[in-house]
Amino acid sequence: MPTVVILDASLSMMRPLTTSSADASSTETRRSVAQTSLCSMFDYITANDRMEFCSLVVFSSLYEVLVPFTRDHNELKRAVQSVDTYDKTLLDTVLTSLNTYVMEEWGSITPVQIILVTDGNPGIGAGSLCQMLAEMNVQVDPKKNPLPFVFPSELHVFLVASQAELQQGHTLLHYQQLVDANSSGQLHTVEGALSPKSVQSMFLKYAESQHSMFSTTLHCGNLSSDVQLFPRPKTTAVEKDTEVLSKEIGSDLHIFGFLDMVDIASPPSLSRHLVIPINLRDKSSEGKDGGGEKGEDETSSAVSTEEGKAPSFCVLLHGSLKVNNMVAMVQIAEDWYGMLYSWADSKKKSNMMLSLYEPGSTPLSWLGKTSLLGPCLAFDENPYGDNNKTPFPVRPAQKRSYAQNPVVWIKTGNLQSDVQKILRYARKLPDKTPVFYKELNRLRRAALSFGMQELLLGISSLLERECTLLPGTSHPDAALQLTHAAKMVKNSVSKEYTYNIVPLSTNFSGAT
Repeated sequence: MPTVVILDASLSMMRPLTTSSADASSTETRRSVAQTSLCSMFDYITANDRMEFCSLVVFSSLYEVLVPFTRDHNELKRAVQSVDTYDKTLLDTVLTSLNTYVMEEWGSITPVQIILVTDGNPGIGAGSLCQMLAEMNVQVDPKKNPLPFVFPSELHVFLVASQAELQQGHTLLHYQQLVDANSSGQLHTVEGALSPKSVQSMFLKYAESQHSMFSTTLHCGNLSSDVQLFPRPKTTAVEKDTEVLSKEIGSDLHIFGFLDMVDIASPPSLSRHLVIPINLRDKSSEGKDGGGEKGEDETSSAVSTEEGKAPSFCVLLHGSLKVNNMVAMVQIAEDWYGMLYSWADSKKKSNMMLSLYEPGSTPLSWLGKTSLLGPCLAFDENPYGDNNKTPFPVRPAQKRSYAQNPVVWIKTGNLQSDVQKILRYARKLPDKTPVFYKELNRLRRAALSFGMQELLLGISSLLERECTLLPGTSHPDAALQLTHAAKMVKNSVSKEYTYNIVPLSTNFSGAT
């Protein structure tokens, strides 16, 4: 999931890391140690979770987005080291503005991790942590509070301070309340004495828990391939009658069959993950060959040269699924299934994805029990029939509402466009009579659905006005149709939704 790092750039972050006389000569500040620790965290993400999008934001009384979401972690490291010093710590502004920033980039569905790095100073006055928590408790409208975020998120607060400092003024309690206000997240503090090593250990511990590589082995008969799943799958809770069980993806994924993509349709899924082939043997051998600089360069160049030439079952499977327009059914764990398929984010590039279903024996209702699926050869008669029509999914006879072409009037321009379309066809009567009445009925049904009866009265007045503006050379049927349409639109306000306005029958040769 994308990660936003919020770094405190206030004056209090420039305090010395420790005030003991033994370390009085040290030039380390809380911010410099936090910067070094963040660089170590970005190095870990580069090595183990290189597909992760990260962003860097600094704040004091104001905030600034130093690096937008990117996968270039070296750019993030350079930006962290070049942070300037500003004034006081105010959390309210940056947390409130973060909602807009993330929503513009990822929307309201993508989960995002928020990392807040500060020295534990809650700030003073309006916008401080204590003032913000007090206002959140008395706020009548919860939507005006900065927390919880309007998007799915985890808030991780890193406090570069000693335990003794955090106990003063209930600082630790206030920051825990901040995490609890988001309902998801964790408060991170240093273990033992405050030192560069303990601060770096705090950041690396988080990185190992959230950004470690998740590798597994994909099996299909006698073929197998080591793969990495991105993002890292999370533990899934399954509610039973008397208990709640936790489901985790095991070290092996087994393909047990293939289905046409039209049979699988668009199934509901818990999460989607990018499947990346990896060579675990090369990674383990790199640690053993760690000699001088020259030896390391020769090893890495040899690995990169041979990587493109080594046969990969994962690449073969991806190409086969893409060409044949099929999906591979995968067993994730006991009584838990998913599917592998080719997904293209552009016309030139495609990737293999893994979608995880809800745990259970019947994740897709139209396929029945997954454990009972078998090849067509196992049946006496071909279930697809002689005409090769696919039996899945079983589609209802009536079209779903989302399969139609709905009328959308979110913006004023959409409604204005539909009204202008009717007027354009009205000026081309009687040649456009069928299309004119089709659009008129479409607008009438939409107006009744939205409760906009006044709109129909306005359309009736517009049609009457168009009738008076017809030129003398126009077909006589045009005036008749406009008068008829204006009258029927006004009278149809009280009629039922399925009622259709039909054209007026005339004796003119131009009538349609």
